[in-house]
Amino acid sequence: MHLIRGLHNLRAEHRGSVATIGTFDGVHLGHQAILRQLAEAARQFQLPSVVILFEPQPHEYFAREKAPARLMRLREKLIALQQAGVERVLCLQFNEALRSLSAAEFIDVVLLNGLDIKHLVVGDDFRFGCDRRGDYTLLEQVGEQQGFSVTDTCTLTIEDERISSTRIRELLAAGDFARAEAYLGRPFTITGRVGHGKKLGRQIGVPTANLRLKRFRSPLSGVFVISAQLKGDTFHGVANVGVKPTVAGDIEPLLEVHLFDFDRNIYGEALAIQFHAKLRYEQKFASVDALKAQLQQDIRRGRGFFAALTQIG
Repeated sequence: MHLIRGLHNLRAEHRGSVATIGTFDGVHLGHQAILRQLAEAARQFQLPSVVILFEPQPHEYFAREKAPARLMRLREKLIALQQAGVERVLCLQFNEALRSLSAAEFIDVVLLNGLDIKHLVVGDDFRFGCDRRGDYTLLEQVGEQQGFSVTDTCTLTIEDERISSTRIRELLAAGDFARAEAYLGRPFTITGRVGHGKKLGRQIGVPTANLRLKRFRSPLSGVFVISAQLKGDTFHGVANVGVKPTVAGDIEPLLEVHLFDFDRNIYGEALAIQFHAKLRYEQKFASVDALKAQLQQDIRRGRGFFAALTQIG
């Protein structure tokens, strides 16, 4: 898959394509259905498939910390799009210049002069442009004049409920990982590289691997039973997602992972953390000793979770 960062990096060889536009946060089953539509159209037109993304996501540009929590950071999203067979991603910086484009200007600058699209796949409720005049009808009208066609995306449901990033965020916040997995088509996972922290966990006998979430808000908060993938091996443990109110009160949420019976230096290593169950909400304790006692209880419950799975298996 080829990543094109910004309109200024478009070249002559990028012209002529079949495209879709969206945030694709989570690349869930609904998104995957759209990507299959895109791939089929690309085969019919014998042209490359292109997904147009925005960074930051528009809601983040306007609302920052109040924007919906991301299910995926950009790197995770790009990997998922590549796995879905997307050939190119055009990642546009969502800034004042892009935000200020009218619907007609967006079509002209991005779709026609930029990509010279021949076919576009978008939802019939799709809206764009600072004037909010951009919709499916406008795209059809311009397409007839400029020589590109438009089809609407399919809506995917499970048990009569529409699959959406918003619904998946609600399920994750409620700790319903099984249903979130059903909507995503895979377990909910956060990936990142292990960085240095304040080493307090090691001092109290509960060493942690710290991963920066690299997003304004986290879709999860609390203490969880997890599995970690490290260089093809799987380890069990517990993890805290939050701002460490007892010892730090950080603003940026952090993922702290404690792996059972694990004592290796993995700073800089990539971890993929899969969430299985929520143990409790994050809370502020009266003392470090009280925190330590609770962490030991969390570890016992985490070990019990996996022991029960072994007995069932």
